[in-house]
Amino acid sequence: MAGRVARAAIAFLIAVVFVGWMLLWVMMPTNTYKQKWQPKIRAHANSTYFGAQGANLLTSVFPVLFMAVLGCIYLHLGKDKDCQKKSCSRGKTNRLSVWRRPVLVKGPLGIVSGIELTLLAMFVALLIWAFTSFLQTSFAKINAKSAHQLGDKVWQEKLDSAALRLGVVGAICFAFLFFPVTRGSSLLPLLGLTSEGSVKYHIWLGHIVMTLFTAHGLCYIVYWATENEISQMLKWDKIGVSNVAGELALICGLLMWVTSFPRLRRKTFEVFYYTHHLYFLFFFFFVLHVGVSFFGLVLPGIFLFLVDRYLRFLQSRQRVRLLSARLLPCQALELSFSKSPGLSYSPTSIMFVNVPSISRIQWHPFTVTSNSSLEQDKLSVVIKCEGSWSEKLYQILSSPSPVEKLDVSVEGPYGPASTNLFRYEKLIMISGGSGITPFISIIRELIFQSSTRKQQIPQVQLVCSQLVCIVRNSEQLAMIDLLLPLAGNPCDITRLQLQIDAHVTREKGPNNENKNQKLLRTLWFKPNPSDVPVSAVLGPNSWLWLGAIISSSFVIFLLLLGITTRYYIYPIDYNTNKIFPYSSRSLLNVLFICVSIVMTASAAVLWNKKQSAMEANQIQNMEGITPTTSPGSWFYNGDRELESLPHQSLSQSIKVHFGARPDLQKILLEFDESSVGVLASGPKEMRHRVAAICSSGLAENLHFESISFTW
Repeated sequence: MAGRVARAAIAFLIAVVFVGWMLLWVMMPTNTYKQKWQPKIRAHANSTYFGAQGANLLTSVFPVLFMAVLGCIYLHLGKDKDCQKKSCSRGKTNRLSVWRRPVLVKGPLGIVSGIELTLLAMFVALLIWAFTSFLQTSFAKINAKSAHQLGDKVWQEKLDSAALRLGVVGAICFAFLFFPVTRGSSLLPLLGLTSEGSVKYHIWLGHIVMTLFTAHGLCYIVYWATENEISQMLKWDKIGVSNVAGELALICGLLMWVTSFPRLRRKTFEVFYYTHHLYFLFFFFFVLHVGVSFFGLVLPGIFLFLVDRYLRFLQSRQRVRLLSARLLPCQALELSFSKSPGLSYSPTSIMFVNVPSISRIQWHPFTVTSNSSLEQDKLSVVIKCEGSWSEKLYQILSSPSPVEKLDVSVEGPYGPASTNLFRYEKLIMISGGSGITPFISIIRELIFQSSTRKQQIPQVQLVCSQLVCIVRNSEQLAMIDLLLPLAGNPCDITRLQLQIDAHVTREKGPNNENKNQKLLRTLWFKPNPSDVPVSAVLGPNSWLWLGAIISSSFVIFLLLLGITTRYYIYPIDYNTNKIFPYSSRSLLNVLFICVSIVMTASAAVLWNKKQSAMEANQIQNMEGITPTTSPGSWFYNGDRELESLPHQSLSQSIKVHFGARPDLQKILLEFDESSVGVLASGPKEMRHRVAAICSSGLAENLHFESISFTW
């Protein structure tokens, strides 16, 4: 009870700070802010230790980092099972359910709910408001007399002013760009978001940012050309704005932008992947271009992203223990890793995997199919061969000569802070292609909850339409074997009321030619003493450690900045005729941020690494004898030597339909339960079709959720 009250108080405080922070963004373009608010803020924040940066640090940086730290405490308290209970009962729809339904299904934005569309419209309105307010204020000062004094025409002065304001509005949008891609963020879970589900917001923001920055650069080029001052493009002013740095930042941004368009990204993913690492150069030259004036605006998102990125780097340096690999006849495989018992994660989580023998720099995200409660010492991911990287991995593992060891590094897992699958009376999970993989973790979670909870769990129907568009033979049905773990705690699926309808569209009937030959094959790897189990990089209390890293690193940054400003920059600016270069001051800011993050994050990781060393040794000592047999498949009548009863129950729940596509509308509209959760995962066309049915108004009891990992 105390934990729930504390979480409610923290949530209220975060909401108040967030409203105040957003109010500053709304008021920033107005004369009220410039003439009244800003002078008062600068008068109180300006000092010999921080200079003019003090105001930006106080108004732009501190509120966001304060919310991030409070969010860490909120999520840590949420680990208590009593705090995770929701007041809404099954059968009662939430007031926000109407807003969560898809409003737009097709188009460049994809599937967009009412809440997402409203927030997008509000953000665009903020940008338009800022741009028009800035223009109105600046244009009021431009007339024929002022233009003549500068040797320009009125339209040239207005073009110069508009170009500058486009850059300012672009910087406002840039301030939000890195929040959606901070995988270990403590802010996204507060909004019920995950990093992989928020990638589309990063894409939207990226398009807006690059459109504004490109227009900003083109307007200045036109202005300089009309002024016969094209040489301004080669100007690097130590005191004012550095044009060369801005052009370099724009070039880096354009490379990332062009290669991120879907057609080019799908054809040449590696080009997109490598060029997107130019983000650091983009940020670096942007800071040199604008100096410290706009540095505070973009710092919060960058700061949190750099903390997360460095923690990911530290986790990726370790080799994790790979236990086994299940090879399916449908060109898919399941990798199972040793896991620390203290690591817990929610269904639909993802983990990034790197295999150095294939590529040392390529990291690919895959769905975690295991359940942290059902399989306390093992973590599994499923990989479908749909690219050169996954095909090479499958070839290595399926080679005639057995592989005894495979070096693997991971980042994650990342996923929602919690899931509430019990708010629905019925769950309908519709998958296509490899889209069944996120549902494996959900079904395993339901299996675990059905055996531990006294309350009745929702009925589940899995329309296995992963074969609808791309599957040509029934080998793909072997993916259903992954619904149950290879080994672990006994699984009782009798209470789950699971029904599976598998549709094979490219075959008229069962193919019995190779039925007894295409069995599952399991490889068991020899343990390496240097490998470690998959564990949270900051230990079981990772949220508290993350809050400590954010707060302590920011304090160290302020100390370094204050000491340098007071005893090095301030004497130059005020006791000499010189002015400390803006670019040098920006470099010092970036350096101090990196140093503070590296110091605090490294110390936290090393401390937790020592604490988990004993646990890793215990896991090594508990490893048993490696099995030498491989279970077969329910579909190919293979003899199961592990957990035969659960798989027998699973096979009785499966209905296979050949030669026809499922009538999704008929399936979804035939349920009369008051609350039906509809989860769709797979090809875009299929998800759009399901979303269109749920948003058509034909059934008010359907609540749609799209699970998409297409980046």
